[in-house]
Amino acid sequence: MSKRAVLTEEERRFVLGQRVARLATADAAGHPHLVPVCYAFDGRCFYTPLDEKPKRVAATQLRRVRNIEARPEAALLIDHYEDDWSRLGYVLVEGEAQLLQPGDERQQQAVALLRARYPQYQRMALEQLPVIMLTPRAVTSWGPGLAPARSSTETEQS
Repeated sequence: MSKRAVLTEEERRFVLGQRVARLATADAAGHPHLVPVCYAFDGRCFYTPLDEKPKRVAATQLRRVRNIEARPEAALLIDHYEDDWSRLGYVLVEGEAQLLQPGDERQQQAVALLRARYPQYQRMALEQLPVIMLTPRAVTSWGPGLAPARSSTETEQS
């Protein structure tokens, strides 16, 4: 079975409907690190900012940044849980992460996407910080929450 790197239409809809994901990175020795992140998706790549929320170290010294510099393989898990298990779902994106530096045109485009998605970023100086870009190499998904939305005609006929 071959791996696919492109999201299906259902996966795209699901991804754009969620607000938070979990970013997994690993250090040079393979020790995993997982953090919740905000993200944007341009139809090809995923972007997550190093923002101004309070942190213990400078943004460029965060463990996820050090891990990406040492080992660019990363994964992004976008999931939905609720007690109604007929709505569960997830999209797992494995790929190569890289840091887009301030001034890079792709970093500027990512900042615009992130600001459009999260109003909180309007007041943050994201353009002064790197953005993590994840280029998918493998996409997997699961769950009834990814099923295509039924039209009102289909619902009425059920």
